[in-house]
Amino acid sequence: MFHFKTSLLAGLMASTLAVASVQAATPDNMLVVAQNIDDIVTIDPASAYEFSSGEYVANTYDTLVRYDAADTTVLAPALATEWRVDADNKTVTFTLREGVTFHSGNPLRGEDVVGSWKRVVSLDKAPAFILTQLGWTPDNIEQMVTAEGNTVTVRYEGDFAPSFVLNVLAARPASIVDMQTVMANEVDGDMGHAWMNQNSAGTGPFALQSYRPAEILTLQANPDYYQGAPAMERVVIQHNPEGASQRLLLENGDVDMAKNLDPNQIAGLDGVDGVTVETYPQAAVHWVSFNQKVDTLTDPAVWEAARYLVDYDGMASSLLKGQMKVHQAFWPDGFPGALTDTPFSYDPAKAQQILAEAGVDLPINVTLDVISAPPFTDMAQSLQASFAEGGINLEIVAGTGAQVITKYRARTHEAMLLYWGPDFMDPHSNAKAFAFNADNADDKYASTTTWRNAWMPPAEMNQKTMAALAEQDAEARLAMYRELQQETQAKAPFVIMFQAIKQVAMRDAVTGFVNGATSDYVFYRLVEKE
Repeated sequence: MFHFKTSLLAGLMASTLAVASVQAATPDNMLVVAQNIDDIVTIDPASAYEFSSGEYVANTYDTLVRYDAADTTVLAPALATEWRVDADNKTVTFTLREGVTFHSGNPLRGEDVVGSWKRVVSLDKAPAFILTQLGWTPDNIEQMVTAEGNTVTVRYEGDFAPSFVLNVLAARPASIVDMQTVMANEVDGDMGHAWMNQNSAGTGPFALQSYRPAEILTLQANPDYYQGAPAMERVVIQHNPEGASQRLLLENGDVDMAKNLDPNQIAGLDGVDGVTVETYPQAAVHWVSFNQKVDTLTDPAVWEAARYLVDYDGMASSLLKGQMKVHQAFWPDGFPGALTDTPFSYDPAKAQQILAEAGVDLPINVTLDVISAPPFTDMAQSLQASFAEGGINLEIVAGTGAQVITKYRARTHEAMLLYWGPDFMDPHSNAKAFAFNADNADDKYASTTTWRNAWMPPAEMNQKTMAALAEQDAEARLAMYRELQQETQAKAPFVIMFQAIKQVAMRDAVTGFVNGATSDYVFYRLVEKE
């Protein structure tokens, strides 16, 4: 049975779109975006762990170093102007940029760096593991990270290359927040978490003006941004899960950008005056996972058979055309260490044989959780039809992004159709998510797909994941990650199917929009309207 929940088109605030509704065009100094943002669970950078919240953090906060809008492939100075690495002593010393202020007007201090990272580690929300893998704990963080004037010294524990450390410190939870303002809004020891879900406290090119979950998110330009004030004085992101509605708003000039159009809607824009479509390769991989708390899903033969019950080429050439390509490994194509082999194809007869030889009792009835928006619902229906050929009956349960992700984190799903993007640009990010689990106990939460699916990888896979992290020879390290991808293809309760390609439709007056390979590299600060 297919359960589908349709969300109503969320209206913009009257104050922001009154002009647009009259003129059927958005103001020259405002960018209006139609986008499905119902995946947002939280917008505090200490806990933000969804794609849409990642975009928000990237535009309101800064890290010491980052892959910036000017070139998303180069690790560049941000709040730090320079750094010095001492690999032998496992330290990195940063020099902070002078004259930077937070949205409140407070100056950037070394204490804000220490406090921001201590706050992430102490709150211990979903993305905290990204920082704690450096050996940081609530008890030792103030010894591991110290500040003196405009110098911040970072110490780390672990046998890994300094480049790994820098990639960690360029990640979302390493964002620097205005600790004076945040702690002034602390309630019941929450370190300002509730306040941060309605306010921004960063140094970024934009500040949060308003946020209403699954309705609207409005950013106001920071005129004092250290890289220059954005041309757009306001960015209005209107929650709209319906591609058809997004397309209509774009064609009518009511929005400048539509981010969630399906291939047919994109094709329908061909020849539409004033509209262009830009394509951006993405790092997100899309996959189906099986919760190992469900007895009928624990037989490896079920996982193997499932890999032959996906119509990869059929989906890629039709309902996903131009928006995804077949990719069957956890590290995305285009990045060093990616495995690009595609050993699986749609073969129901082979799947049936695998299940029969293993003596699996059929049929298997399983619920499949899915986000109630394209292309996920379309993919789920395709999977429902193709899995049935092997005797696996999927009951599709659709919900908002936040509902689905929250359920996934609680390990209460059966099967899950979702996507995964790297937390930072190093293959260990996805290897730890797909091939490592330190402790599978229910009370040992980890932001990994292994833990969320209650799967404990073989001991040798765990060991190889950590050995790859420690490997100092660059080429040998990448080879180890390719081997890990092959092993997860053969041994994990996952069916990795596609790598995303982002298509964004926009008015042709819009220039300067940057959509990098992950949500952390979506930038509005260079946008102009010609």
